[in-house]
Amino acid sequence: MAHAEKPQEVPKTRSALGHPASRSTVVDYVSFVFGGVSAIWLAWLVLTESFEWGWFLILFFVLFWIVLAYLVLPRLHRILTEIYVPDYFIGRARTSDGLLGDPINLALVGSEAQLDDAMREAGWTRADDVTFRSSWRIVTSTLLRRSYDEAPVSPLFLFGRQQDAAYQQEVKGNPAKRHHVRFWRCPDGWLLPGGHRVEWLAAGTFDRAVGFSLFTLQITHKIDANTDIERDHIVSTLLRADVGVEVAVLRDFSSGYHSRNGGGDSIETDGDLPVVDLTQVPVDPEGAGVAADAAARRLALAERRPVPTTLGVLLMVLRVAAGVGYVVLNVLDWHRFVLSEVAGSVTPGDEATASLVLGVAMGAFGAGLVLYFLLALLVFFGSNWARIAAMSYSALIIVFSAVDYLDGGPQVSLRNNLLGLALDILVVLALSSKRSRSWARRPRTRSAAPARSGRGRGAVLPDDAAARAALDAPADQTRLR
Repeated sequence: MAHAEKPQEVPKTRSALGHPASRSTVVDYVSFVFGGVSAIWLAWLVLTESFEWGWFLILFFVLFWIVLAYLVLPRLHRILTEIYVPDYFIGRARTSDGLLGDPINLALVGSEAQLDDAMREAGWTRADDVTFRSSWRIVTSTLLRRSYDEAPVSPLFLFGRQQDAAYQQEVKGNPAKRHHVRFWRCPDGWLLPGGHRVEWLAAGTFDRAVGFSLFTLQITHKIDANTDIERDHIVSTLLRADVGVEVAVLRDFSSGYHSRNGGGDSIETDGDLPVVDLTQVPVDPEGAGVAADAAARRLALAERRPVPTTLGVLLMVLRVAAGVGYVVLNVLDWHRFVLSEVAGSVTPGDEATASLVLGVAMGAFGAGLVLYFLLALLVFFGSNWARIAAMSYSALIIVFSAVDYLDGGPQVSLRNNLLGLALDILVVLALSSKRSRSWARRPRTRSAAPARSGRGRGAVLPDDAAARAALDAPADQTRLR
């Protein structure tokens, strides 16, 4: 008698040990940690150098704060949180430094067009994307106390990616105070703990002032501790808009708790999770257009060159420019340069020999500058191997400088090689960042479709599947497994 085969059970979890790390992943991980250690050394050098410059002490302390707040502490947090912060849903968003951010206090069901229509009818304004122009505008608006209704919000991460949309309400024309809420689209088939199916998760908080982050010392918005008040405010505005919204509450979805977010602000919540049903909200043409534009913008975001990559390339170009200046100045006064490199008095024959040797060395140095510049161009256009090569080259220079420094060599200062060393450390920090390596390792395909308007013929465009894969993939795919 034949026995029916039992259906094969599909495990709900996958072993983290089943995916060996590639060599580039190992290099990325080592470079990431090495960049953090190098940043600590740079901060120490800047601090010790400051005591030798008299009235410039204040300037050096400002520089030390910048290095500490925007380079050292974020990198240390990222290294440590890779170890101890869970990489799965625990009801909290994460900051770009890996710290636990704002609590997830809303869930929604409906399309993006319905979400946009409901939020606009409820009196909310969709926030601008974070760009150099919008960032500069929010700085000037805060300092001059000018209204900026569409001010961008800082990125928080859920499901390995930053928010898909954000809305806000400014308070009395003061950009330092605002209601705001971030939305993330849930992955296909994803369920809340307990089996509830939703399409969006959101984190709503109220910005009460601008101040310093407790954990990174960066300038940031400070939020009100009681996040439940903001959660209830968002729900009440949607209900008052009378656009067909229905709300159910998952009581005690999480335990009530007191904690701190990634900026060090106190937060508290009762653990309830309102689920907002938007499926009956009618969609107007503006909402449909906003949703379509947002989808196209997210596809473009997967291909947009991140700021750390651009910064790393600029630093490499700056190093090339400094090298070219060194070559030009010495070639213009070649005789003095040769004599300065040859100890003691020399005969004309010895000087000619030295001139030949130094000429060959200078030529090799110039060729190296050309190759380094070509490497910078490859990094700029997204080559992953070029990024790894640039990091490795700068790391070697840092190691040689550290060995010489620890072995009793000349002290590192502004009078010798502090600026050059700083450039190499910054290159490693920029190119080993999460955003830089994720962009260099993103899925890419060549599309046979004609180039879209605004691009040259034959442009390389991602197809929709590859772009969606880039958007849905974890923001950091280079973790050791």
